Amino acid sequence: MHSVIILCLGLVFSVSILAIIAQKLKIAYPIFLALAGLVISFIPGIPKIHIIPDLVFLVILPPILYDAAQNMSLKALWKWRRIISVMAIGFVLFTAIAVAFVSTWLIPGFTLEQGFLLGAIISPPDAAAATAILQYTKLPKGLTAILEGESLLNDATSLTVFRFALAAIISNHFAWHEAAGGFILVVLSGVLIGLAIGLVFYAIYKWLPTTANLDIAISLVIPYILYISAEAVNSSGVLSVVSGGLFIAYQNHFVFSHSSRLKSGALWPSIVFVLNAVIFFLIGLQLPDIITGIKNMSISSALFIALVITLIIILTRILSGLFSAVFTRFISRYITVAQNNPGWRNPLTISWAGMRGVVSLASALSIPLLLPSGQTFPHRNLILFITFVVIIVTLIGQGLALPWVIRKVKPEGMPEQKPDNQQIMEIEYKLICSAVNELQSKYGQEIDGNDLLKHKHEFLKHKVDLLRKSSEGDGARKKANKMMSEYRNIMTQVTEKERTELHKFRKKDGYDDDVIRYIENRLDLEEENMQDDIE
Repeated sequence: MHSVIILCLGLVFSVSILAIIAQKLKIAYPIFLALAGLVISFIPGIPKIHIIPDLVFLVILPPILYDAAQNMSLKALWKWRRIISVMAIGFVLFTAIAVAFVSTWLIPGFTLEQGFLLGAIISPPDAAAATAILQYTKLPKGLTAILEGESLLNDATSLTVFRFALAAIISNHFAWHEAAGGFILVVLSGVLIGLAIGLVFYAIYKWLPTTANLDIAISLVIPYILYISAEAVNSSGVLSVVSGGLFIAYQNHFVFSHSSRLKSGALWPSIVFVLNAVIFFLIGLQLPDIITGIKNMSISSALFIALVITLIIILTRILSGLFSAVFTRFISRYITVAQNNPGWRNPLTISWAGMRGVVSLASALSIPLLLPSGQTFPHRNLILFITFVVIIVTLIGQGLALPWVIRKVKPEGMPEQKPDNQQIMEIEYKLICSAVNELQSKYGQEIDGNDLLKHKHEFLKHKVDLLRKSSEGDGARKKANKMMSEYRNIMTQVTEKERTELHKFRKKDGYDDDVIRYIENRLDLEEENMQDDIE
């Protein structure tokens, strides 16, 4: 038991150090960790690592999906619902079909059912990879929303196709109408289960006397309940987690206290980082264990097949993206779409950001070793090897090339999208106006007799004037931004001076540490509120 705990702690510490190096080299940590794991796997004496599928599906995937759903904009998801649906369903199915036919042509004895099984495994870009890598790229906000929305939903499509393809291989029976009907049932039931469970937890948060610590403790359990409940009835655990997470995220401003939101915002990113970092590192370490399974053909032949199939899925996604742009332009004559003319730059950029990840590897590992007849599952080790190569090439190759592609392609801004600083100013203007009106209408006498309230009132009025002037044009907005930035920088330095002075009280008698921590937390919140950038 102690050795397992030490191993886990060592693994977390190791990936943290590697993530620091990745940050120093300005490389997205999922790419660097996968590459580091791959390099380390070649060192003699390194033990073979075998990822257990349940570790991914039951332990790692639910919180990653839940956190991504919590941070996903429901408004953006609805705005881009058509292209996200096309990508999450159409792109995945088209890629699976292309892989199925190409693989049967490339691999002797490979059946169409096995081809669809392989296609289902490697067709969806990974939610964890997309979310983590997109943080290190500068894409228009609309494109980021599309990619994150696709990565949240496409696993449901691929895992459903995987389930039916596996059943067809095992039973030697497959019917298109049964598969289509089953797919619709899995999707609808997954969404409904997620919403139902989300509603239950909404009621718990709203009507039971929870605290901030209890809110966070419950939130750690929610993604697992969502996923396991759906999977227990053969529904989509992915869609259950996503729909439930979106519902709770939309309600959290009404049921959570500010303390709950602050603590949750500090805890969840750290949890997701550790899970992502560990799993991407373990992906790279899989190579020796996977290579030992290739026995029926040479490694060079298997590698050639894997690289051809990798090229096919990259080209298929690019063609799908460009075709969808053409189709969107055509259909915009008859229905209202979010963007009438996507052009070629944005679709090409989206198409290139198709990194595969741990879900694909876990799906491949979950293929049974034996058929019900007792025979070895045909081509299982080759499917696993192809999946590994696809993940490494797309994650490391496409991931590293993504910033270069963005610089060369120069994706265009999405239509009717205000700059962040303009949105901030407009919202702050309305909020501060309401605060000034509240003070003047209800607390006029208190302001006259309270210097602190009077200074706060004057500060807010000056800020209202500044924000009002910022709406006069870009020049006024830049001037207001410069003034507020200068204010934040100076006040940050002043707060740091206060913090330095506060630490002197640690050495003085008569001042308790819990009181000092309370004041330090208040200073931290003040400094956080003065940060200029949106994460």
